[in-house]
Formats: sequence, structure tokens, C-alpha cells
Amino acid sequence: MNKGRVVSIMGAVVDIEFERGQLPKIFNAIKIVGNVSGREIDLTLEASNHLGDNMVRCIAMSSTDGLIRGLEAVDLGAPISVPVGPDTLGRVFNVLGQPIDQAGEVASAVTSPIHREAPKYDELSTQAEMLETGIKVIDLLAPYQKGGKIGLFGGAGVGKTVAIQELINNIAQEHGGISVFAGVGERTREGNDLIGEMTDSGVIKKTAMVFGQMNEPPGARLRVALTGLTMAEYFRDQEGKDVLLFIDNIFRFTQAGSEVSALLGRMPSAVGYQPTLATEMGQLQERITSTKKGSVTSIQAIYVPADDYTDPAPATTFAHLDATTNLERKISEMGIYLR
Repeated sequence: MNKGRVVSIMGAVVDIEFERGQLPKIFNAIKIVGNVSGREIDLTLEASNHLGDNMVRCIAMSSTDGLIRGLEAVDLGAPISVPVGPDTLGRVFNVLGQPIDQAGEVASAVTSPIHREAPKYDELSTQAEMLETGIKVIDLLAPYQKGGKIGLFGGAGVGKTVAIQELINNIAQEHGGISVFAGVGERTREGNDLIGEMTDSGVIKKTAMVFGQMNEPPGARLRVALTGLTMAEYFRDQEGKDVLLFIDNIFRFTQAGSEVSALLGRMPSAVGYQPTLATEMGQLQERITSTKKGSVTSIQAIYVPADDYTDPAPATTFAHLDATTNLERKISEMGIYLR
């Protein structure tokens, strides 16, 4: 294993110097373990840039509080890998695939890297079938496609998370199959409420949940959607299942990418967003698809900043979606929500 040492810490970005000729590959996981003044350090990072002079710039997946220069870093030789398979159902994970529900370790010995190629063209399925949501206004006026990508657009407080929770209850219970929920940069309280509701309804037994909430560093919020998607892909590719993937909120994924991009020193693009916005969105969305083995149907909440649909974040997402539902503020002000 390649070893290096910490030479610079800038919030969620850490520069590590490795031995000449022993640099980690881009996206490799880097581990820092140590003890600083009685405080245990156990930090996982992801290699992002090779800066020259054997320096590698890395993104932290958890807080860098207490980290100091000179600590030893170890290249794990592979990207971040998370547990997949039936043992993940009914459990709650963080971005690294570590259980955070205080229910013990996951028995699964099967892991999968969060960075993967999208399915090839000849593996894709073109079959079109309607997904019944149980919400009359959607099924009648704006029906969703099974195996497609669905966006719930709206500004702050118009009912995106309420709609996601209603769809989880309706579709997951009726669907009776496997669901994965990825909480990306949203409120911890909402995640806690959702876990409680799913436990009461019994849906959680068929659901894997992954959270990287708004109190997490930008690296965790940027990668947590990939962790949830990786778990969903296993059931599609290895077990031939039709999987539901709920993501709340895709805008926070973009927002985290913007924070990381600034910390990495990249030149901002339109409206201050990262220049790699379209690439990052494409790498995530192109993996959410139906193949001849199974399907991943994704329902994504998408925050619209200042109700401006021309903002680059929602505008970039539009191109990848098969169906959209726009939640209007005028309607939500009358107390009318999707139910």
C-alpha cells in the first residue's frame, strides 16, 4: 500500500504528499488514522487531483476537525466501496456504507465501488410501461414511466419532500419490491421523520437508506447519491429486480459539487457553479436506467433557487429526465399538496 503524509488542510480539502512513483489513482480512497492529543482520527478521503511534486489533493468524506499536518495517509488501492445486496435492506448508511442506525454491522461480504461506468447501449431496455403512483392528478395529467427518471421541481417550501414521502408510501407499498432512498444535503429532521414513517408502515424492511445530510462536509453530500445508486444497481444487475430510487435533493448534489470545485481551485462557470456541472450530473444520471436484466426507476426532488427555472442547476437536470412535475408556489400557498 502506498503511504504519504498530510501537508495541507483547507476545510474539506486535504493535500497529501506520497513517495515518487507511488501516487494513488484518481478516485482511490485514502485513509488517515491517528491520535491527536487524545482525539482519535479516522478519516476517509477521495483522491481528486494530482498537483505535481508527488502531491495529491483529496476530498474528505467526513469532518477534518482535529486533523494536523504530518499524519500518515494510506492509499487503499481502490475507490470507496459500499456493502450491497439483501443485507442492506432495512438498514441506514452513511456515504461510506457504514451503518448509522445502531443496529450492528452489516453481514454482507459483498461490496461494490461507488464509481462505475453506465450500462452500454446494447444493454439498455426500450420497453415503455406506466408507473402507477396512486396520486390521481399525476396518473391522469402527468404520468410517470417505469424505469425512467422523474423530477419533482419546486422552490423552498412548496412540498417536494411531502410529495416524495407520499410517493414512497404509495409506490413502495403497492410496488412491494425493493427501494433505495438517498438523502442528499437535506434536513436531518426530515430524514428522521421518514425513517419513523417507513418503520411504522413496514416499508423499511424492503428499503436501504443512505444519508449525507446538510450538516455533512461537501464531499459526503457530493458522493452520497452515488452510494445509494450503487446499492440500487446491485439489485438491478445481479438479481434482475425493478428498483425504486428516491433522491432528495438533487440540487444539493450540485451545490456540494460547487463547494468542492471552489475548494479545489477550479474557475467558476455560469452563476458561480462548477465548470464540471454537466459532467457530474451526466455521470450520475446515465447510470440510472433500465437494462434487459432489470430497471431503476428514479424519483428525484429538485430545488429551484428563487423559483428560477433558468438557473443552471435545474436547467442541467431537465435534459436527463423522462417526466417532470412542477410544484407551483401559488398552489402550495392555498394549502394544496400532492396526496
